[in-house]
Amino acid sequence: MPETATELTELSAAMEPAGAPRALLLHDRFAGLAVSHNRILRCRSVDGLHIEGEETPTGARARIVVEPGVRLAQPVHLCFGVLPKEGVQEIVSQFDIGDGAQVSFVAHCSFPNAERVRHLMQARIRVGKGARMEYAETHYHGPQGGVEVLPVAHILIEEGGFYRSVFKLVEGAAGVVRLDYLAELGRDAACELDAKVYGKARDSIVIKESLVLNGENSRGLAKTRVVASEQCTSEVIGEVTGNAPYARGHVDCVEILTGPEARASAIPKLLVNDQRAKLTHEAAIGSVDKKQIETLMARGLSEAEAVDVVVRGMLR
Repeated sequence: MPETATELTELSAAMEPAGAPRALLLHDRFAGLAVSHNRILRCRSVDGLHIEGEETPTGARARIVVEPGVRLAQPVHLCFGVLPKEGVQEIVSQFDIGDGAQVSFVAHCSFPNAERVRHLMQARIRVGKGARMEYAETHYHGPQGGVEVLPVAHILIEEGGFYRSVFKLVEGAAGVVRLDYLAELGRDAACELDAKVYGKARDSIVIKESLVLNGENSRGLAKTRVVASEQCTSEVIGEVTGNAPYARGHVDCVEILTGPEARASAIPKLLVNDQRAKLTHEAAIGSVDKKQIETLMARGLSEAEAVDVVVRGMLR
């Protein structure tokens, strides 16, 4: 088996804890990009969608273009991982979604053996007029917590466009997570930013989601769910700026502490520059429901197992 094919098979196996079926990586029917450390193992385009990839010393650059009016029935799969215990992976990506196009991306990132791994993601995303883009990203960081994940995204949503992203990290140890997303919305545009993270041991989690509502009737939601157990620390920053009439923005943050040494903070920030805009926020920090825990323990689960069941239910 050629070296690239062997590494692609190993990478696909490493993605399974993150919920990725191997067929997404190995089947030619699916468009996508797969990068192992700084090697591009797969780069496949389809009619109406073009992917260009370039290897760099520390990772890869990618440009993904969806032609105007194209509506893709199948999701595009993106896969990034570092299989050794140590390494740096830097992914620089640009997405250009043409006017009226519709596309969904399913991304998986896996670092199963990480002890000293840094993963940096810098993305610039343009969603054209009346276009729709969805981006679902699931991570698996292995049991050691030896990962630093630093994703940064700047999203521009033009008139009538829609963008939704989901960042999910609930399996394994999180390590260090510093998520920073900024979305700018035009007239009648909509955006949903959703993050779900389960922190354990000495994990450190900082999530910053910012919405800038520049267009009339634009709508934005920043929603975060974080569970901090053991000695984990968590900080969530939700920012919304209302610059246009009838813009609507909301920050929704829930952090759950399941250990006496866990720490959490929530910082909502709302700025209204047009009196006709309406921005709201709700933030809650607390513990799991004791009645739910007691009910599960009465059915034979230990306290730790019961807490885990409740937490995973919330994150789903």
